[in-house]
Amino acid sequence: MATVLPPPSKRSRREAQQPKGDNIIPEDLPFVQVQFRASDTGQVLAGGIHLIPGSSNIKQLELLLNGLLGSSDDPIPYTFSLVDGINPIAITSDLYSDILRPKHRSTEDVLTLEYTPQAVFRVKSVSRCTATMSGHGGTILSMAFSPQSGARLVTGSGDGTARLWDTDMGTPVAVMKGHEKWVLCVAWSPDAKVLATGSMDCSVRLWDVKTGQQIGNAMKGHNKWITSLTFEPLHLLGGRKGMRLASTSKDGTLRIWDVATRASSQTLSGHTACVTCARWSGMGVIYSCSQDKTIKVWDARGSTITLLATLQAHAHWVNFVALSTDFVLKTGGFDPFAKEKIVTEDEESLRANSKVRFLKASTHNGITTERVVTASDDQTMYLWNPFPKGTVEESSMNTKPVARMVGHQKPINHVAFSADGRTLASCSFDNSIKLWDGQTGAFLTTLRGHVAAVYMCSWSADSRLLASGSKDCTVKVWDVRNGRLYMDLPGHKDEVYALEWSSDGKVVASGGRDKTVKLWKH
Repeated sequence: MATVLPPPSKRSRREAQQPKGDNIIPEDLPFVQVQFRASDTGQVLAGGIHLIPGSSNIKQLELLLNGLLGSSDDPIPYTFSLVDGINPIAITSDLYSDILRPKHRSTEDVLTLEYTPQAVFRVKSVSRCTATMSGHGGTILSMAFSPQSGARLVTGSGDGTARLWDTDMGTPVAVMKGHEKWVLCVAWSPDAKVLATGSMDCSVRLWDVKTGQQIGNAMKGHNKWITSLTFEPLHLLGGRKGMRLASTSKDGTLRIWDVATRASSQTLSGHTACVTCARWSGMGVIYSCSQDKTIKVWDARGSTITLLATLQAHAHWVNFVALSTDFVLKTGGFDPFAKEKIVTEDEESLRANSKVRFLKASTHNGITTERVVTASDDQTMYLWNPFPKGTVEESSMNTKPVARMVGHQKPINHVAFSADGRTLASCSFDNSIKLWDGQTGAFLTTLRGHVAAVYMCSWSADSRLLASGSKDCTVKVWDVRNGRLYMDLPGHKDEVYALEWSSDGKVVASGGRDKTVKLWKH
């Protein structure tokens, strides 16, 4: 009787799939010709073509580039990519493995390498719970840190109140009472002076940050509950004093409010179902997504807001929309890592700094562009670049998606761009987080570790770490570079619905069904 061999184990099957000897760099690899090009201006570095070894890795390229730029004494970390038509090819290890071996280019070609500076600062991973703040009488549904620093945090709860917290001391600053039902969303104005809250009672309320008192009466007009709030970016105000706020509702409309007068200046109709989320872009347009499967683009540059286009691609409800410039729009004129801190009361310097920061974050090859990503119940995401020429014009709009991102097995709850706009993270009911290239939409890796639905994620300001909150009652911190779990933070007694990493990188706040806010620090 013949002996029947047992099937191979999981370990042996996994090892069999690993490449064997493919990453060995040949010893006789010739030199290659390269030229460096700045990603923001598109200018080729003076000095022309350089002859370097074909086996050069990222560290060696960094050393060469810092030497050419004259910054060897204070070296700056860079990322590199090969200019290849519309979609650049990222260099993750060395020239041979990423370019020559896959035959994207040969050793006889001149390689144009696009360089982008990384954040010089490094955010330390949070590792322990430093405070558990109680006070809310209901589930914590939303939270947001001040644009200025991580010292102030606002939370919205199912008990009908919003609370302002001092995260340095772990104590409450103010209890904002007024709403009659759940507070579903909260938002800071980009100058860090005003708070907005939206509730299930169909009203929007404004609060003074210094006193915690309500500013005027409730702003009413929606027929159903408020789903999201978004302030007009600071640099778009120019010389105008009145800041505007957009609110979305289950009644299928967006309303534009004048923050100074608290009056509704315009109602934007067009969606035929609940408007789930909206973002006010730094280019002067508003993106709104809805359960009617569409994304609408509104021109908000003038006093009267008009519909520019309707983006269609999804086959189910669109749950969330995010912009590649979300981090700089949220922090406005406040640069948390600047050597000279901006004075809060100086409105002119805040607006000027806000514009400089936005242009720096959005300019690529001399063109100002904002990428948009939408996530849906159809288990897919779409990456859009509606204004590829850098100007808001209906004639030059691109209404077709740049990329369709598939891979999740269940509906997608949340999606977020990293602070530098180069990476995307998506959270799903399938217990996983997926990372994607923020420019091309290419899949990078899957982060697995949660054992239940992942509700939300938040990036660190240096784009190297990612925090996630889940139904499994834990917060997890991930190392984005190697796609591995960096820190597991248990402590919540129930599901984690809200999560936020402060703009200065010092603290992560989380809250959920256990009615407590936890602060996590290094």
